[in-house]
Amino acid sequence: MQQHEEEQERPPTVRAVTIPFADLRVPDRDLGDKIEEGLGPHGLGIVTIADVPEFPELRKRLLRLAPRIANLPEEVKKQLEDPDSRYNFGWSHGKEKLESGKLDTFKGSFYANPVLDVPTTDDVLVSRYPSYCRPNIWPNDNLPELEIAFKDLGKLMMEVGLMLAHHCDRYVMRQGVGSYDGDSLEQTIARSRCHKGRLLYYFPRQFSKQTDFESVSSWCGWHTDHGSLTGLTCGLFTKNSMEVPCPDSAAGLYIRTRDNQVVKVVFDEDQLAYQIGETTEILSRGYLCATPHCVQAPSSENASNVDRSTFALFMQPDWNEKLKFPSEIPYHQELIPPNGTLTFGEYSERLVDKYYQTTT
Repeated sequence: MQQHEEEQERPPTVRAVTIPFADLRVPDRDLGDKIEEGLGPHGLGIVTIADVPEFPELRKRLLRLAPRIANLPEEVKKQLEDPDSRYNFGWSHGKEKLESGKLDTFKGSFYANPVLDVPTTDDVLVSRYPSYCRPNIWPNDNLPELEIAFKDLGKLMMEVGLMLAHHCDRYVMRQGVGSYDGDSLEQTIARSRCHKGRLLYYFPRQFSKQTDFESVSSWCGWHTDHGSLTGLTCGLFTKNSMEVPCPDSAAGLYIRTRDNQVVKVVFDEDQLAYQIGETTEILSRGYLCATPHCVQAPSSENASNVDRSTFALFMQPDWNEKLKFPSEIPYHQELIPPNGTLTFGEYSERLVDKYYQTTT
């Protein structure tokens, strides 16, 4: 009876709006309806791109390396940490706070900029914005193939993201916003030195028949991305080093809609997903919408010893890009100065203060 009630209470499953790559790559193709349906005020803030050449192979090549990083010797992982960037480069595990206030030990992350190994040589900037301006750290002695796989997938997701940003600009300008306050999403992303890739590894856990029903946000807490556009791969599950299907139909990505409903969003493993970040919602005056989302872990008995690997590319404005915050966009108003203007670097550092420990 209890299981039946839980199934009834589960949020509905929705398939993400999909755009074929063959359409996306044509600059003057009219994709306004698809953009509005997926990313507009009544959308889920996510679209997927189908049939991207080389993506399936590059995805698997990188995601298969995530367990290998996580299982490197502790002293090797320690050398890959960068406390001065608040663990925003290299290896990070147990440094980020969950919504409960507890440190997140469920997942490990490897961060790098897939476009620029050294974003700047200006020591003042490196000191001011260490989470964007410090150099990449690669495990060249222990896992040399990581750098190539990370950069290849990251650059592909960046190229496809720029194509999507172009169509987002076309949609927004048709709404009468003009070229936003400043420049288009495509131009803002293209000239930025701030892009960050995150290879995530969710550690395997033990479950039994007595395991409590997991909360929806059990693997990655509710949050809204604060950058411009986030590229996302479908997760890769393994058990005892063998790839397996997702062991629990309730596990996966959940999104909170504009009318406060929670839905599970699904897309195919060979599709590339993109989510809108808060900065884009701000610059588009709400015509493109960011939505809170989280990841639920598998929690059934047959999910024991199953791990999950995935990759996200956070495309964001340059640290020097000035953002004008309209009063009608209700994000983080306590962080915004009276004139309503911050650079992206200032804005994101204030956000990091909220979410990360300031001590090592």
